[in-house]
Amino acid sequence: MTLPHESSTGLPQYPESYWLASSRIPSFSKLTQDISVDTAIVGGGISGIVTAYMLSKQGLKVALLEAGQILNGTTGHTTAKITAQHDLIYDEFISHFGEEKARLYYEANDDALRWIKQTIKEHQISCDFAEEDAYIYTASDDYVQRIENEVRAYGTLGIPGAYLERTPLPFETKAAVVMKNQARFNPIPFLTKLVEQFTAQGGQIYEHTTAAAVEEGDPATVTTLEGHKVTCRFVVSCSHFPFGGGGLYFARLHASRSYVLGVRTDKPFPGGMYLSAEEPKRSLRSVTIDGEPMILIGGESHKTGQGICTIKHYEALQLFGEETFGLKEICYRWSAQDLITLDKLPYIGPATADTPNILIATGYKKWGMTSSVAAALLNVKTITGEHSPYQELFTPSRFYVDPSLKTFIVENADVAKHLIAGKLDMSDKLHPDELNRDEGGVVRVNGKRAGAYRDEHGELYIVDTTCTHMGCEVEWNNGDRTWDCPCHGSRFSYKGEVIDGPAKKPLSKVEAL
Repeated sequence: MTLPHESSTGLPQYPESYWLASSRIPSFSKLTQDISVDTAIVGGGISGIVTAYMLSKQGLKVALLEAGQILNGTTGHTTAKITAQHDLIYDEFISHFGEEKARLYYEANDDALRWIKQTIKEHQISCDFAEEDAYIYTASDDYVQRIENEVRAYGTLGIPGAYLERTPLPFETKAAVVMKNQARFNPIPFLTKLVEQFTAQGGQIYEHTTAAAVEEGDPATVTTLEGHKVTCRFVVSCSHFPFGGGGLYFARLHASRSYVLGVRTDKPFPGGMYLSAEEPKRSLRSVTIDGEPMILIGGESHKTGQGICTIKHYEALQLFGEETFGLKEICYRWSAQDLITLDKLPYIGPATADTPNILIATGYKKWGMTSSVAAALLNVKTITGEHSPYQELFTPSRFYVDPSLKTFIVENADVAKHLIAGKLDMSDKLHPDELNRDEGGVVRVNGKRAGAYRDEHGELYIVDTTCTHMGCEVEWNNGDRTWDCPCHGSRFSYKGEVIDGPAKKPLSKVEAL
């Protein structure tokens, strides 16, 4: 079988998500007029779609605005584990927030898992759903104590789990903690079914419609880049960096990337879902591609725009796969981006105490399949006036001195470092004429720093490397052929088009004189 861009056991030339490549996703027109609805949702990933679906089921008039195409962001590039096991966090959460809040975190994500399972059953959705146990393992003596602490935290919080010295994986481990009865699926057919239900219930979706500003008040008004207005009682921002409502979230979140390979292997996969406790992270789960069992190998996290030569992250996963299972073919490769908050808890609810009708949902720390549904469940209850036991836990206006203050200082010092370093970077750069086909990088054009990429046909694209968000200098991501900002995680195509915010405007084009 030959798959797109496949080359034996070498890496595919271009990144492509299996979820997106194997699915037919409906398309929608852009907003071309002013409209009025009960709720406007900004962002067409899992958070936005589930929130829209839930609200429309309750009879509310809802419009969903997506700057690009629905499901093509982080949701389309996930490893799609549906689990409340979000790394070694429960012992840490007990230490920072206490037993009650740590237990509520587990319960919120367990509620989300059960909601997904029930929704699949209700609509008879074929999405490769399967229940699996989830494991965090270590091959290092240094992490055994941390896993033992996590097992005790499970016991304290009543989480079904156990301590293991060995796992079913085909290599030696020192210790592991298992969380029982978690799950995995293909998120795209699941969500396209919800899109179908949402639009059948009168919901409106507008693609290629960038929300540029929000005017606070009751009602609130969302204005698009093209000047069209959406008047609404509630706004829900499901677009990574929160849209509107204040809160200085660009300083309270940082963007992190990770990488995935879809592979066919010599050795069979033993079942279960796995994550290494130590760095660099290694994530494993099974997947069915064209009726064949394969494995998703993930990991290699780093801050956006601050990785090594990014193709090397894929190569590290390739080496791990070869050493662990033996690789027959690498069928797909892709990367994903998510945001991490100061205290590792998502921000869900009113953006600020003064804007009760402008809600946000962000900061899932790469565990968006459950956290996004937990966010939708909570924000829907806020909109409909129902109480939720999770409101205080996830409120975006919270600030825990430990660990938030230390993280805030470190993160913003890092931003300042990259802002200054980029502006002072006067080292020798290539001339655009020196770039080969399918090669990009920082260049000198007209005596100034610029970014250039020459595509496989020889056409040259030159952009200004100054990020349109706050002026940091973007860096070339050769693994994904994008321009990535090391300060706040904005990403742009090689043509300069916005892929990920908080930037809303494209990079300026540069003409070589």
